[in-house]
Amino acid sequence: MSAAPPAPAAGDGTGAGHPLPAPVPSEAERTNRGTHGLLDGPMPFPVIDACVQIWNDADFAAAHRHGVACYAVTTWWPRVPFEEALHAMRVWRRRLAEAPNLDLAGAAEDVRRAWREGRATVMLASQDGEILGDDPERLELLHALGLRMMIPAYNRNNRLCGGALDTNDPGFSGLGRTAIEVANRVGVLLDGTHLGPRSARELVDRSAEPVVFSHSNPAAVVPNPRNVPDATIRAVAERDGVVCLVNWGPLVYRAGSRRRPTLAEFLDLIDHVADRTGGTRAIGLGTDFSLGSYPIKGRDRWGAHYAPARGEHDTVVTTWPRAPERFVEGFDDYAQLPDVVRGLRERGYDDADVAGMLGGNLMRVWDRVAAAAAGRN
Repeated sequence: MSAAPPAPAAGDGTGAGHPLPAPVPSEAERTNRGTHGLLDGPMPFPVIDACVQIWNDADFAAAHRHGVACYAVTTWWPRVPFEEALHAMRVWRRRLAEAPNLDLAGAAEDVRRAWREGRATVMLASQDGEILGDDPERLELLHALGLRMMIPAYNRNNRLCGGALDTNDPGFSGLGRTAIEVANRVGVLLDGTHLGPRSARELVDRSAEPVVFSHSNPAAVVPNPRNVPDATIRAVAERDGVVCLVNWGPLVYRAGSRRRPTLAEFLDLIDHVADRTGGTRAIGLGTDFSLGSYPIKGRDRWGAHYAPARGEHDTVVTTWPRAPERFVEGFDDYAQLPDVVRGLRERGYDDADVAGMLGGNLMRVWDRVAAAAAGRN
């Protein structure tokens, strides 16, 4: 079992004055996107990754040594029955109760506390709202069991709203509007990633609380159906929400470039959002990384009906789903988080900006949504 790194020194949460950790040398060949290098100490501020998959063969004992204070994990596959979601929730709660350095995060303060103590946390999230069926009140039970974030639709239209890759986008149904109200009432963060453009904007406008996009990029720079228009990004910022930018290659790839996208191009997307929103308060991070082996699935039986999200990228970069090369060159491993920080600093962002973009901004929204729910109940 891996030893815990030293706990970070107490500070203002921005990392000011604290050095960045260094990768622990390793001779192991890294052929799996779910295998990450270790750091020799914690990041100088709590990092939240707003979108992660964690599989059965993940090294849970080392998860606190990748520089991440909180992994927002996809708790179950999209489009599963409610009973299967409940089973997955039970499994996750048991796993985390048994993990020595990985805790269930029910609130942003749990993340801060674990980071100060040298441990990491998991936020339970759903990448689909189909688990609700025709009963949005199920969200109250899921929240009580630990669910803290939910995407209402995953790529295809469902009873709640429109998906990003479907042929049309009807917006939110009456049932979907009720789901928004229930999420606000019980304290579940609403996530607009994977929604169609009309549904995503309606989510921002109809939610009484700020919303997040857990792993999406600006469509003005990378016109992919999975990315978000500038007008919606500005609306998120005006309502104090957060767009978590993602280093997954197809959502960073510039058409016609004919090469793997780079860390610099990912940082260009951060610059774009900062320029359009007047600062960094609306920016977060959601890598879509894995811990453990991403499963080799059969062909999605729904895939033939929907718009492609990978496009030209898959004619240039390997399509092997476990390959690290599916992410941008220079940021395909958690051990490169210090390189991301250095890149941001070189572009003129100060310590408070960087700490906010890599975790603090998302925790602010999490705090606000939870406090609003407490005030309603």
